[in-house]
Amino acid sequence: MERIRVPVYYDFASVICYVAHRVMERLAPTLEELEIELAWSPLDLAQLAPYRRGGSIPEASRANAARIAQELSVPVRIPSRWLDSRPLNSAAIAAEELGRGESWRERVWTALYREGLPVEDVAALAREAEIPLDSGAIAEARGELESRTRLAARDMVTGVPTFMLGRWPFGGIQQQDTMRMVLECFASRSREGTLS
Repeated sequence: MERIRVPVYYDFASVICYVAHRVMERLAPTLEELEIELAWSPLDLAQLAPYRRGGSIPEASRANAARIAQELSVPVRIPSRWLDSRPLNSAAIAAEELGRGESWRERVWTALYREGLPVEDVAALAREAEIPLDSGAIAEARGELESRTRLAARDMVTGVPTFMLGRWPFGGIQQQDTMRMVLECFASRSREGTLS
């Protein structure tokens, strides 16, 4: 059977994306069984939503992220400010090109939301993760980040994470059983050719 590719838009600045990343890790056996491949794709959420780079995260947003993380049993350190994630997201694209996208995402998610580390020094984080990223490749990937953000906007993505189920955006993250049901239904209809 042919694997089904599901693009997942994310932004390292989003706590909810980190939670989704951990939930989807737990669903790895289900994804394998359904022959679904998640294609994580960074975007610049600050271009699509009213977030100010470096600005304080409103208390209501922090509380909501904490509630979701707790409901989904994902321990998390929630920062007080909205990260300017463009360098990290651009580095993710450069790491993808080296076949190291998964390693980069894991290191960044862990540094940000488990260890609570500042991640302004992208080069140092790349060295620590043993991913040979240079500043030129990261700068070049910035244009691709802009392109992916425009594509996401065209696909009606207004938040992250967003799972693209065919041409339909499925935003947010749900309990594992719910995500499993959604993905099973999508995989079945996709293979039957009944997605409309």
